[in-house]
Amino acid sequence: MKAMRFTPRGYGGARRDAEQMKRDGWHEQGVLAVSLDDHRLTWPEREMVRQLGEKLYGELPAVREVRNG
Repeated sequence: MKAMRFTPRGYGGARRDAEQMKRDGWHEQGVLAVSLDDHRLTWPEREMVRQLGEKLYGELPAVREVRNG
């Protein structure tokens, strides 16, 4: 006897975490998702990301404090 399924075949399984989705987006579509709070970036890199975001989408609604580590 087959077990009752709540999702169609092929739609179950593990979800990708946010970092994996960002990585896949970059590799598959050339889309880059970057957080200003990403600890892997240096200050000049975060500043460049902020400036690009403001150029493309306008200023952030409120000034955020960038967290370290």
